[in-house]
Amino acid sequence: MAYSETRIVIGGIAHVPVLIFIANFIKNKFVTKTQGAKDAVVKEEPVKIVEKQDDVIKEGKAEVIKELSNKLDSIEQKADEVYEKVKKKKKDKKKKKKKD
Repeated sequence: MAYSETRIVIGGIAHVPVLIFIANFIKNKFVTKTQGAKDAVVKEEPVKIVEKQDDVIKEGKAEVIKELSNKLDSIEQKADEVYEKVKKKKKDKKKKKKKD
């Protein structure tokens, strides 16, 4: 059965509102999510600036830095010792395997 051009055009025009509705429905689903994300970013509190006392903080920082550097040095020394021990054990195991 053949359709006339006018019937095809009218059918196409009739479906345009349905397609627009579907496109707007999908668009609104995504817009709602992005709008919520924008609101969350805007609602963040500004960073508070705290004034510091230069002398007390500098002395405290210096002491803390010295303590941390001493601890770090001791940890590095222990790590080197453990590394050397592991290296020796691996060499000893290799020697034993070669002898067997």
